[in-house]
Amino acid sequence: MSGPLKQQVVVENIAGAGGTIGSARVASAPPDGHMLLLIHVSQATNPFLYPNLKYDVMKDFEPVGLVAELPSVFVARKQLAPQSFAEFIAHVKQNPEKTTYAHAGVGSASHLCGLLFADAAGVKLTQVAYRGSGPAMNDLIGGQVDFICDQIVNVVPNVEAGTIKAYAVTGKEPAKALPKLPTADKAGLPGFDLSIWYGLFAPKGTPRPVVDKLVATLDAALKDKSVRDSFGKLGAEAVSAERATPDALRRHLQAELDKWGPVIKKAGVTGQ
Repeated sequence: MSGPLKQQVVVENIAGAGGTIGSARVASAPPDGHMLLLIHVSQATNPFLYPNLKYDVMKDFEPVGLVAELPSVFVARKQLAPQSFAEFIAHVKQNPEKTTYAHAGVGSASHLCGLLFADAAGVKLTQVAYRGSGPAMNDLIGGQVDFICDQIVNVVPNVEAGTIKAYAVTGKEPAKALPKLPTADKAGLPGFDLSIWYGLFAPKGTPRPVVDKLVATLDAALKDKSVRDSFGKLGAEAVSAERATPDALRRHLQAELDKWGPVIKKAGVTGQ
């Protein structure tokens, strides 16, 4: 986006509390378009994981547009016995206390996938929480935990290297980065669909002309071949122009709130 804006865009990674620290910072920033929030599906799950949030995800931000989507992948330690996703589901159901599920912390994409899997498969997972995807993946490769369901960008290198075993992707269609893998929906969990989406937000009250300029800039960036190629190498896909808009992001966020609220409440988990 730096090119169309004719000024440098600085990316500042603000870690902590499932993205709520960074979100709160943007929610309270001056509404002049100079500080934006790029966040994934946790924008829709944090209200249920952190009941004392200092901001309202629907009221305290101006949506700019969706940016990209990518599936997650069910992967396991190389030595785990099941060879197919259906066999894997049966194994987890038969050994719920002995099978360990790793995730990158409460509210992470891997944690959310685990919650959705447990709900869909009707099992209670034995979870092992880590401080980030890196440590979780290291222990999976080392055989200390049994499986994880994480964003495709975090698993492709290790799947291709053969250090972990891959079972299925969570999207509606096979992933271009791992084309031989079936979808979870077709391989054993009918109706299972998890897409990790990323959206761009500005503080509430950002003037409409500023938002319009940001929308046009986002559109230009997502049409750039180098951007799309970079996304593709990671297993992600830039959204269509129709979805990179404020209205589309607003509708999508509300739908995701409706989807994740019951799942998180049923699981009884919180980030505090």
